[in-house]
Amino acid sequence: MVWIFAAVALAFAGLVVLGFLGLRVLLAARDLGREVDRTRRRLEPARVLSGQGAETI
Repeated sequence: MVWIFAAVALAFAGLVVLGFLGLRVLLAARDLGREVDRTRRRLEPARVLSGQGAETI
């Protein structure tokens, strides 16, 4: 019976770790999307000046 409790506790601990790491990945992806958007907005005037415009994305 002790083995069952130990296995359940280890499984729960593993799921907590996976959930925490998954949350960190989601937050990093959100931050990366913001960074890409900010970079795109900063580069847009240079693209317009070079004659390529925004339609070549």
